Amino acid sequence: MARVAVELTNFTGGELSPRLDGRTDLTKYTSGCATLENLIVYPHGAAARRPGSTFLAEVANSANKTRLIPFEFSTTQTYMLEFGNQYIRFYKDNGQILSGGSAYEISTPYLEAELFDLKFAQSADVMYICHPNHEVEKLSRTGHTSWSLTDVDFTKGPFLDPNTTGTTLTPSSASTGSRTITASAVTGINGGSGFLTTDIGRQIHFNSGYGTITGRTNTTEVTVNVTTAFANANAITNWFLGAFSDTTGHPACVTFFEQRLVFAATLNNPQTVYLSKSGDYENMDANIGGTVADDDAIIYTIASNQVNAIRFLASTRTLIIGTAGGEFAVTGGGENNAITPTNIMIKKQSNHGAANVDGISVGNATLFLQRAKRKIRELAYNFDVDGYTAPDLTILAEHITEGGIVEMAYQEEPLAIVWCVRGDGELVALTYQREQEVVAWHRHVFGGAFGTGKAVCESVAVIPTEDSEYE
Repeated sequence: MARVAVELTNFTGGELSPRLDGRTDLTKYTSGCATLENLIVYPHGAAARRPGSTFLAEVANSANKTRLIPFEFSTTQTYMLEFGNQYIRFYKDNGQILSGGSAYEISTPYLEAELFDLKFAQSADVMYICHPNHEVEKLSRTGHTSWSLTDVDFTKGPFLDPNTTGTTLTPSSASTGSRTITASAVTGINGGSGFLTTDIGRQIHFNSGYGTITGRTNTTEVTVNVTTAFANANAITNWFLGAFSDTTGHPACVTFFEQRLVFAATLNNPQTVYLSKSGDYENMDANIGGTVADDDAIIYTIASNQVNAIRFLASTRTLIIGTAGGEFAVTGGGENNAITPTNIMIKKQSNHGAANVDGISVGNATLFLQRAKRKIRELAYNFDVDGYTAPDLTILAEHITEGGIVEMAYQEEPLAIVWCVRGDGELVALTYQREQEVVAWHRHVFGGAFGTGKAVCESVAVIPTEDSEYE
């Protein structure tokens, strides 16, 4: 019998799972490889050797893990930030920024173990950084060697639900300034524990006045810096405590959407979303007790059968919320309607569940890591079902993500590649161009060694440059 040479025209199937051996009936079989290592798949179909890497500088302490986070001030001023154990260092134009001959560095509150749980969102020269154990921080840049990291001082909120007990609060004076506030009991305050030392820095609102707790005397008495005067100094039961504090936890997720800064998932309220006033990112005034306007801040708690903490927020044609138990879409209650306090709607779209890794927006889709960190799913609107679907992008190469994914970054130019760091330090990548049906996985192994093993990748990030290619 004559031998037939199979025509192989492209590699757009990428590296395929060993479980597909012999599946000649599969369309992707003839465009896939058993091993695709240190090669990049082009959307056109070819596979070529990957570019090399460049050594720029050693991190502050190679014994500790570090994380890379991009900072894009403009199309011509982009930075790579090295987050380490309680510090940040800065890189620009393929070099480390120096000050006085040494690496320019600022301090942070983030410990090594917290680095990969950080979520961030940037607007111009300001980046908001979230971690549930720390106050929301604002990283600001005014020059190459002029950076600052400060706590965000939110205006009028956000607040928890109002007190429903008989406990009253009484201020020592109704005017602004440093005042003492006394509670009639501990009931209703921090689950019956009363005021705690972790309440210092927490906002408080009652009797038309606002303030921030600056000191704690005991479980029923605190010192408050009153910024908006109270209507009077009478005892009142209708009071509110701030939603963000060391007692209740701070937001774990952040993004921008429709001119609002959006936070989500404190430790005590893991299913709650907080949206700022429209166009005023640090103003969380929900106009409590007044007539609610369309641009007022919004607080919304997702209702579900079980508590599923919010893991990521992503802005696409709608606001996408990924939780541990499913994915939700936030809309204004109708096509092209802006979100307001009176029309906000959150509907569940799928039940896959997300890992605690930020999703990435690629075109009209959101790519997110499933709860077990083995599958990357493509959440996109499907007109046939009039809703979102989330197919598995690793179904043909499930072995690629063995060990779990810990970080993802998207390089749009020149080849549309999603770079992923595995838990074992291997760098894997996905050439992704849905309109051309290109979903091709490939693996990348660095030369050299790290300790007693092979070289590893700890973190990956992408920044645009003035050239045609992203770095």
